[in-house]
Amino acid sequence: MTLSYTEKYPTLTVAIPTYNEATNIESLIKGFLSTNYPNLIELFVADGGSTDGTQDIVKRLELEDNRVKLIHNPLKIQSAGLNLILNQCSGEIFLRADAHSEYADDYIEKCVEILLFSQALNVGGAQRFVAKTNFQSAVAIATKSILGSGGAKYRNPEYDGYADTVYIGCFWKQALLDVGGFDTTQITNQDAELNQKLLRKNEKAIYISSKIRVWYYPRENWKSLWIQYFKYGRGRYMTTTKHYFKSQVRGNLPFITIATTVSLLLIDLLLPQVNLHIEILIVIGILLTFLESLRTNLKINDKFDMEIWRGDKNKIPSFLNRWFGCEVVLLTMSLSHACGYAYQLIRHRLLGVTGW
Repeated sequence: MTLSYTEKYPTLTVAIPTYNEATNIESLIKGFLSTNYPNLIELFVADGGSTDGTQDIVKRLELEDNRVKLIHNPLKIQSAGLNLILNQCSGEIFLRADAHSEYADDYIEKCVEILLFSQALNVGGAQRFVAKTNFQSAVAIATKSILGSGGAKYRNPEYDGYADTVYIGCFWKQALLDVGGFDTTQITNQDAELNQKLLRKNEKAIYISSKIRVWYYPRENWKSLWIQYFKYGRGRYMTTTKHYFKSQVRGNLPFITIATTVSLLLIDLLLPQVNLHIEILIVIGILLTFLESLRTNLKINDKFDMEIWRGDKNKIPSFLNRWFGCEVVLLTMSLSHACGYAYQLIRHRLLGVTGW
């Protein structure tokens, strides 16, 4: 479906939660403002108290284009900032944008086109990972593996159809209001939790299109990746408690796998007569991950320069670097996610803490 300029275009709001995004906020805002979509009426930036000059940049852009609006987000978390925008915006369509991503020139047009075509409540494109550093490239490659993506449809750039969640998203504003907006008790995983609420209203609420193109830059070092996936694990547990029957197995699988392995290891240590030799299974698991990393790198090798690498062409990481890096990332994702899930489970079940 292609919209013609004779049709009525729904009014649209772009919503960007930020914190210390001075390096790319100007290009991001100007990119959206240059859209060919004729009914972008406002672009909100909900800033969580940036200290790097982000707010000064947005204030300057406010003076240049009255569609730009800066608001303060005292809670500093994305869900709270998005709710502030939701309560103040006027657009019929609410397009959420992430400041760590790059968007195709026709991103807004395609989002609206697919929203109207699919009759869904929320649409988006695949989360296409790209990289400018060695570590980012390892993360991007890892997401091409079933171990790194969990088989999620929103990680497949060729997928077209209905799904259970989508990267960021373009919503009908009224649909968001009807489900109470974003859950501010969720620091992470708020997208998946929100989409579960939308799916309760309509089993075809979420649609993914390969025509909608957006590129995401992952974390740049091991520590930040561990923290990110630890938070993802915590968020997954909280979503599971709120939407038990709708929660996907893939989101709980890292915890189930690690918890089972640790339990068997303790049995093996405390009751050696059982003779489980679980350490052998652990070594096999690491070897299988190593082989999966090799398989994934071989599969993407010919397309790496074009699809993933956005850095200096003279500094493209070697195949061995990508292979070993991907192995580390795959293990990190699973372990940190499982630890975060276990941490939140203990807080909830043993300590009675229900929030973050």
